[in-house]
Amino acid sequence: RLGRPGEARARLAALDDERASSGEIRNARAVIYLAEGDPAAALAAVADVLDGTAPVLGFVTVLEAHLLAGLAHRELGDQRAANQAAERALALAESDRLILPFAMTGSAELLEALPRHQTAHAAQLADILNVLHGSSPAARQQSPPPAEELSPGELRVLRYLPTNLTRPEIAGELSVSLNTVSTHLRSIYAKLQVRDRSSAVQRARELRLLAAGRTR
Repeated sequence: RLGRPGEARARLAALDDERASSGEIRNARAVIYLAEGDPAAALAAVADVLDGTAPVLGFVTVLEAHLLAGLAHRELGDQRAANQAAERALALAESDRLILPFAMTGSAELLEALPRHQTAHAAQLADILNVLHGSSPAARQQSPPPAEELSPGELRVLRYLPTNLTRPEIAGELSVSLNTVSTHLRSIYAKLQVRDRSSAVQRARELRLLAAGRTR
């Protein structure tokens, strides 16, 4: 990641066979291949991690392998496979609301290409992208608070605004009526002092209201 793949490769070559066969080192090798512009080799490197034959320290290694595979598929022009890999990574990350693996692998563009209407993790996807594209902690602390705090129900609706889901689809995701969603949206617009959905998303990001963990 510092732009020295040759040095990284040399360090991996010095490892003993047991460590070199671990899922973590296979992922590291895939990162090198991606940096060198060889996505096919990167896919081969993570294959044993994805099929469960490589020993791993934890499921985060598998999550990272899916992201690396997604990046490789994207480089090879297979967007469908890239989307499937990203979806699997989101599924693994959901229970613990993990974000760091997505940042460490530079997966923002991979996630941005994932159709919001096709993912089962639209709100989580929006949370992760919001953090990846967010301002620094210092800037976050300086952000002015909203004129009036949003209710839990309004915050749940707010999380879906960065997605491409329609009002009826948001209602279905939240198991509430369309009228409830519309009522929450009117209140959100009023409290954030905006007039439309895109402005609400922009304002919410400025206020860090879409950050992971803020809306539960």
